[in-house]
Amino acid sequence: MKITHTEIYRFSIPMEPFVIATGTMHFAQNVLIRIFTDTGIHGIGECSAFPMIVGETQETCIAMAKDFAAILKGKDPLEIPERMNDLLGYADHNATIKSAFDMALFDIAAKNANLPLYKFLGGTKRTIETDMTIGIDTPEGMAATGLKYKSQGCRILKIKLGKKVHDDIERVKQIREAVGEDLILRLDANQGWSFDDALFALGELEKYNIEFCEQPMRTWYDDQLPELNVNSPIKLMADESCYNHHDARKLINNQSTTYINIKFSKSGGILEAQKIHEEALKHGVKCMIGSMLETRIALSANLHFAYASPNVEFFDLDTALLGHLVDPVVGGLTYNGYFLDVPEEIGIGAEADEFFLEKCESWTI
Repeated sequence: MKITHTEIYRFSIPMEPFVIATGTMHFAQNVLIRIFTDTGIHGIGECSAFPMIVGETQETCIAMAKDFAAILKGKDPLEIPERMNDLLGYADHNATIKSAFDMALFDIAAKNANLPLYKFLGGTKRTIETDMTIGIDTPEGMAATGLKYKSQGCRILKIKLGKKVHDDIERVKQIREAVGEDLILRLDANQGWSFDDALFALGELEKYNIEFCEQPMRTWYDDQLPELNVNSPIKLMADESCYNHHDARKLINNQSTTYINIKFSKSGGILEAQKIHEEALKHGVKCMIGSMLETRIALSANLHFAYASPNVEFFDLDTALLGHLVDPVVGGLTYNGYFLDVPEEIGIGAEADEFFLEKCESWTI
C-alpha cells in the first residue's frame, strides 16, 4: 500500500469564547488531514492548535502539514513508526500537527485490518464518563455554570483556575457551595500559579474535597514539582509538563506527580501516547486522556485509545460540548449525557461533513 496524496483543510470551528489562565480562544484553530492510498482506503486525522499551551497555531500547522504530506507521498502508511520517524527526522516538536497525521495513519491501518480502531489497538469497550470544564469567569458566573451542568446530569466538574490565588479560592468555594458535595471537582491551573501561590492555594482548597489539580505551575518550575507534590494535600496531575514518554519517565522517577494527562496534541498522536501510557503503567501512575478544542473526529480517536488503555482512568473529552457552534462530523463519538461511545465501524468511524469541507480552504499535496 502506498500513499498517493493528502488533503489538508483549514478546519476552523466557530465557538463561544473559552477562557483559561493563559488566554482566550474565540474559535477552534483546527486542521483536518485526509491521507489517500492506492488501495482506495483513506484515513482521517484532526488536530486542534492551542498556541498558548503548545506553541502551534493553525497557520504553522498548515505550513508543516504541506511539508509532511510531501515527505509521506509514495510511502507505505501501514508502517506507522517508520512514517512518524520520517516526520521527526524532518522536524522536531510540532506535536499538534503530527498528531493529525498519526491519527490518519492509524485510521488507515484499522480500516485495512477491517476493525474498529479500539479493537485494532487491542482494546475492549468499557464505561467512560467525561467531566465538563468550567472556563475562568467571576466566582458567581462559574458557580452558575457548575449548577447548570449539574442540572443537565453532569457528575464531574473540571474547574479552570490560575489567576489571582485568592480569587481562585473563592471560585472553588462558590462552585462547591452551589453544586453540593455529591459532584467530583477537579482543578486545572494551566501553569497559572507560582510555587508559593500553588502551595497556599492547594492547602486552602483541600477542604472542598478536590480529586486532583492539573499543572499548578509553569513548566520552567518543574524542578520544584517534587517539593510541591510531597507537600500538597491535593494530588497533582502533570499536563503541560508531559509531552512524551521521556517526560513521563522523568516526572515519575522524580516523584513530581501522582497522575499524568495524555493529549495527542502534546504527544504527537497515538503512537507516542501508547508509550506514555506504558511508562505510567509500569509505575502504577494513573492517566487521563484529555483534549484541546477538537471536534468529534479527534475525540473519537481519543475514545478508541482510551478503550485500549486500561491505565487511563480519567476522561476529559468534553470539547464538543463546550461551545462549538457547529458540529461538522458524520458518525463518530456519541454522548449519552456525559457517557461516551463510538460506533462499531472500521477505523475511527468518523468523517467530516462534505458540505462543511466545501467551505474550508484546502490544499492537496
